[in-house]
Amino acid sequence: METVTSSSRHDSDALRSALRADLLAAMKARRSEVVAALRGTIAAIDNAEAVHADDGLTLAASDHVAGAAVGLASTEAGRRVVTDEELRAIVRSQIAERTSAADDFDAHGRNEAADRLRREADALRKYDV
Repeated sequence: METVTSSSRHDSDALRSALRADLLAAMKARRSEVVAALRGTIAAIDNAEAVHADDGLTLAASDHVAGAAVGLASTEAGRRVVTDEELRAIVRSQIAERTSAADDFDAHGRNEAADRLRREADALRKYDV
């Protein structure tokens, strides 16, 4: 797990807040391409924050049930801290995935689907700073 300065944490929180606020606005405006792009990006960020199963968490064992953890919130694990650079990399990755898929759709004559993916990628470009 990486430690992050408070200003860096503030920047990543600001990006997250902007993504969620823009998602709400896009949902209200019924902009499906923007909603899909923002939901996918928020999910990718949440996945990046997930603690990996092999991080070596040790739990207190129960005497009564084999393999069971004991104690209040004993199975809870803290989220991983994602740096600003990792957040930017996630956004860039989401843009690249959509652009690549759009090129594939174009190659197979699926121009409408390609255009939709390009609009999704364009919606994310403003977060790639």
